[in-house]
Amino acid sequence: MSKAPPAEALPRLALGDPPIVDREASWIGFDERVLEEALDPATPLLERVRFLSIFHTNLDEFFMIRVSGIKQQVAARVEVLSHQGQSPRQRLASLSVEVRHALELAHSCLGEVLAALEAEDIRVVPYERLPAADRARWDRIYEERVHPTLTPLAISPAFPFPFISNLSLNLGVDVVAPDGERRLTRIKIPDHLPRLVIVDEATGTGPVRLMPIETLVAAKLGSLFPGMELGVPYAFRVTRDADVEIREDEADDLLRNIEEELRKRRFGQAVRLEVDARAPKDLVRELQAGLGLDDEDTYKVTGLIAPAKISRLCDLDRPALKFPPFVPRILPGLEGDTLFTRIREGDLLLHHPFDSFVPVAEFVRQAARDPAVVAIKHTLYRTSGDSPVIGALLEAVENGKQVAAVVELKARFDEENNIVWARRLEEAGVHVIYGVPGLKVHSKLVLVVRREGEKLRRYAHIGTGNYNPVTARLYTDLGLFTCDAELTADVVDLFNRITGFARPPAYRKALVAPRFMASALIELIEAETREAEAGRRGHIIAKCNAVIEPRMIEALYAASRAGVRIDLLVRGICGVVPGVPGLSETIRVRSVVGRFLEHSRVFWFHHGGQPRTYIGSADLMGRNLHRRIELLVPVEDAGLKRWLREVYLQRYLDDVGRSREMRSDGSWVRCRDERGTSEPDVHQQFLADVAR
Repeated sequence: MSKAPPAEALPRLALGDPPIVDREASWIGFDERVLEEALDPATPLLERVRFLSIFHTNLDEFFMIRVSGIKQQVAARVEVLSHQGQSPRQRLASLSVEVRHALELAHSCLGEVLAALEAEDIRVVPYERLPAADRARWDRIYEERVHPTLTPLAISPAFPFPFISNLSLNLGVDVVAPDGERRLTRIKIPDHLPRLVIVDEATGTGPVRLMPIETLVAAKLGSLFPGMELGVPYAFRVTRDADVEIREDEADDLLRNIEEELRKRRFGQAVRLEVDARAPKDLVRELQAGLGLDDEDTYKVTGLIAPAKISRLCDLDRPALKFPPFVPRILPGLEGDTLFTRIREGDLLLHHPFDSFVPVAEFVRQAARDPAVVAIKHTLYRTSGDSPVIGALLEAVENGKQVAAVVELKARFDEENNIVWARRLEEAGVHVIYGVPGLKVHSKLVLVVRREGEKLRRYAHIGTGNYNPVTARLYTDLGLFTCDAELTADVVDLFNRITGFARPPAYRKALVAPRFMASALIELIEAETREAEAGRRGHIIAKCNAVIEPRMIEALYAASRAGVRIDLLVRGICGVVPGVPGLSETIRVRSVVGRFLEHSRVFWFHHGGQPRTYIGSADLMGRNLHRRIELLVPVEDAGLKRWLREVYLQRYLDDVGRSREMRSDGSWVRCRDERGTSEPDVHQQFLADVAR
């Protein structure tokens, strides 16, 4: 970050045994690394906007999930100290300090970026600064498309404070009647309206003006209150607790229960108020009182409120202001209707977004149309309703295939989307299974059963990411195609575990959570520990999104004390403290934040010179290892194993351009700032492979 964090910020290191980095501080640290990409003047302008949008979206989730949880502890008068030696109230105060510091940088960055965009003839212009002719045209648009959708709600001591929906953009204005009676009135900006509207459609590289929608509504408030005296309107937004709890043991119908909990989410307790910094104290106090919030929960914003929604700027056709476009490659042998033939020749590994997602969708489409295919089974955690995968499953049912889809209704913030297209699948005749009671199904699997001669052969795709063609172009993920008999038998057993009441006593090759994965990973770590204790080489490389599970951290510390070299490539939350003498001297923790969101999970163990390599859906978190159905599978093809270790992982280990390294105090340093580099970063290297 360009400024040192304030001294009053949340302590990063725990006081407990084993020492771990504070989870909330680690979450904020990841969001700060995202913000660094927006702050970097070398990042293309519209991509800086995108990183700012991601930063604010992450921060919204942080308040809805993490801050709301601590507030519940305060409400319950929980006084147990955290690992950092803080009470819940102290933690909220410390978090507020650190978040405000990051927000100060983010709002300053947005102002800088908008000013730079003006030099590129892209301007964000409020209604009142438009020429008269433009204002007249937008007056008509307002009357036709906006005014009928507005519903002002007056706040009165005689009635309950009106409900203000989560993350909605609002205007607050004092309204005074002719008899002198005053009311604070809230006007919600309808959700269907874009955050920024294009004032005049432009083509090519011509000038573009965009107007914040709330400035149009604010200018036309007189039409809502004829004959009234209006004060100055100010924008504000409320963030609410959105950590839905599903009590499956009490629900006869999980689908109905999920829908009810989603309704409750909209009415969750308020946890944050964002308000225009110019708003008078009386207006802010009235909002705080009605929402049950105080100054610590209130964030005064200079500039645009809800900047997470300004990513529409990134849709502008200005390639010079974005990362250079690229076309994902399709590997030789995957064109046409030849996938099953190619998979029979040997395992195949795809690396998204550099390898196209098309073969994954084609795998399901070809299965749907192949007369020899008798069954398709699919897990779906997050996808899009217009995904080609969904269309292929519907086509498979029409063609008489047996199709089963495991739809995880508890995928946080995707529940409503999942309900919509899950019903569509069910209505078409797909056997839809709505998860497993007490567990989330997070594994990424497709199983195809095909009749070949007198036998049935199983084919599987096992991924680290979701079956979503949009995110497959934005996230780094891996996917394995295989027809290995033992591995696909494990996939069959896992589907039987999910869809039926099967309880396999063991799996042949796969590591499956919650019963087997944690113990298997600890055994693999301990095997490296024994090697090091015997004076031989021990080495572990883990690339994942989070490392926070205490038993895993303890095992890694024990391995480090024995001399095992440990390289952790962790995108987000990491509780491991590296480089502590006598504890973690051989541990290095790095994080890559760049053009693509790191999402793949790879675990590599030296294993006495016979390396073991696993990919899959699991992170080293308690929820993944103990409360989800997860899958890690071995990559056994010699060429694929070699590529994963010598090319894929090594590039991340060597990267300087987009990497940060954690210090032993839990803070992060950008590698290139310390070492300097002119080398392409790890994402650029993979893109160069595509271009060859």
